[in-house]
Amino acid sequence: MSRYFVTTTIYYVNDVPHVGHAYTTLAGDITARYWKQKIGKNNVFFLTGTDEHGQKMARSAKEKGLTPKKFVDSVVPRFKDAWKLLDIEYDHFIRTTDPRHERVAQRLLQKIYDGGFIYPGEYEGLYCVGCEKFLTKTDLVDGLCPLHPKEKPIHQKEKNYFLKLKDLAEKEVLPRIEKGEYKILPLKRKNEIVSRIKQGVEDISISREGVSWGIPVPWDKKQTIYVWVEALMNYFSATQFVKGKKSFWPADVHLIGKDIVWFHSVIWQALLIAAGEKLPKTIFAHGFFTVEGQKISKSLKNTIPPKELVDLFGVDGTRYILFAEIPFGSDANLSIRRFKERYQADLANGLGNLVSRVAKLCEMDNAEGIKEFSSDQQLLRSSLKKGGFYNHMETFKFSLALEELWREMHGLDKKIERDRPWDKSSEERRGYLKSYAKRLLSLAKELQPFLPETAEKITTQFKGPKITAQKPLFPRL
Repeated sequence: MSRYFVTTTIYYVNDVPHVGHAYTTLAGDITARYWKQKIGKNNVFFLTGTDEHGQKMARSAKEKGLTPKKFVDSVVPRFKDAWKLLDIEYDHFIRTTDPRHERVAQRLLQKIYDGGFIYPGEYEGLYCVGCEKFLTKTDLVDGLCPLHPKEKPIHQKEKNYFLKLKDLAEKEVLPRIEKGEYKILPLKRKNEIVSRIKQGVEDISISREGVSWGIPVPWDKKQTIYVWVEALMNYFSATQFVKGKKSFWPADVHLIGKDIVWFHSVIWQALLIAAGEKLPKTIFAHGFFTVEGQKISKSLKNTIPPKELVDLFGVDGTRYILFAEIPFGSDANLSIRRFKERYQADLANGLGNLVSRVAKLCEMDNAEGIKEFSSDQQLLRSSLKKGGFYNHMETFKFSLALEELWREMHGLDKKIERDRPWDKSSEERRGYLKSYAKRLLSLAKELQPFLPETAEKITTQFKGPKITAQKPLFPRL
């Protein structure tokens, strides 16, 4: 693979970033860092950003006494600051109010219209402002949106433009899914999508008549592009206007939450097929979070800002526990108690103790730093390959990948116990200590996507010039 393009969901800016946003974006960062090590930094494109149009955004701005543009401009820095705090290194942060995105979205929609896949019509039904989408009867629970039960859906009747989704989904999208032309992961998500298509698909509205805060439909300026449609287009548009990124389309993976699988694996594919563009290779949907058994909710004040976790566990501690504790793709209950237990066992008492132990032994022996460790790196890679580490990384099984790295660490700890270097002669001991330091340097390289700051500290410590003991990598809580 010579190129790799990973995207996250782009996030609504009517809210502040919380642990759910962080989880998706960290997964993108881990994936991008892994591939940058494998194929080179310039050959990987990691895209994230914010979704800034729509009725919900206009309403939030009005509540704050601001214009929509001033409102979104005031909130976007919160996301950028959160990703900086978590040591997330994206290659581009896209905003859907960027005029360059708006121009690409209009060109793409015009191409679909010119191809005969869009027609005028009238829509009548229920619209959830919180979701920014029209709802069917099957979407409702007791007549309410299950995601926004405190706000009744609005009855809408307006002239819109419609995408021929029924024909596209049944004749184009479904066969491509079944042939494996693109993947929907985990497998249960694919099965849900296939079942839903086979039950019957309706054409969808792709424009809004009464929403001014949006991108105008190119052939009818009285209408704006439905926010979900133009938001999906961000993945494509970024490759068209970010310098040097045109060759990265199609995306290798869209990392999303499971609530928006339909949009990404059916509607987005239909739009791309209608426009004659290539399809993304993989859609991966992770699960939902609860906090101490309760659904994440602003009203319950349990959204967990990233800073709260960083204050408790540090940056790398936060990155680690989220992906070691939670199998990526599954629903999970976030428990600070369990996070603390994982931190203590795996980081403070595990990796931290191991690094400290080897460093102290080396310091006592006045050991030189390690300049060359390629042979140990090859041995470790062989062992990790046998254990499935690289396959786990490339199929987003991050918790299993971390298990493999910790297996190697436990193996090194046991080897030190067996070797008992403190009982050896000075010359023998130095040989043992050098091998331990090389092993830690090799492990640091593989740890880098998950724990970039820790990996750098280990590398600096054991590459010298002298190996000395440092402050604990992970202080006890």
